[in-house]
Amino acid sequence: MATANSSCIIKLVHDHDAESPREWDNLGSMVCAHRRYRLGDENGAAKALEVIYKHLSDKQLGQIDFNANHIPDVERALEMTGQAIMLPLYLYDHSGITMKTSPFSCRWDSGKVGFIFVSKDKARSELGWKHLTKPRIEKLETYLDGEVESYDQYLTGNVWGYQVIEDDEVVDSCWGFFGSDPMTNGVLDHLSNQHQAMIQAGNYQRVYS
Repeated sequence: MATANSSCIIKLVHDHDAESPREWDNLGSMVCAHRRYRLGDENGAAKALEVIYKHLSDKQLGQIDFNANHIPDVERALEMTGQAIMLPLYLYDHSGITMKTSPFSCRWDSGKVGFIFVSKDKARSELGWKHLTKPRIEKLETYLDGEVESYDQYLTGNVWGYQVIEDDEVVDSCWGFFGSDPMTNGVLDHLSNQHQAMIQAGNYQRVYS
């Protein structure tokens, strides 16, 4: 919906050149395997193996016939260490892909593709926690789930930018807002009070091309 003031228009525009959130300085690491898509973190498996080799002996790994190139084996071994907070990753592949940490209802077009984790050592170090209590572990799981949500928004193209147009000229713009709701995705933080009021009143145009 456009503003009644025709001299000023705010457009929310799809960001087709958005940076993958897996390029950010994340707390968690994603380990994925898929025959057609490159998913997750390039060095995610290597980080998982660091934890595994630090805490499990060759004998322990031999007992499970461990294959470092097989992601399910890496997940199982990492879980055996007891030194990581982990969540599974599921992918739905039908006219596009979407990811979350719980299974999809359609089993034909979906399946498990890996996991996301943070080592307990890293969590304690980066968050300044001496002990990982149950509430803190739950907080970490929520944080990891949030990382997956951001990545899913990237995978599904749910990343946006805005343009402020006055007298047919773009006078302000910014990109890389994850999620379609301008009230919550950070767009408001970058706008003047006048332009914030326009967004809050629904006076903007959404451009999908």
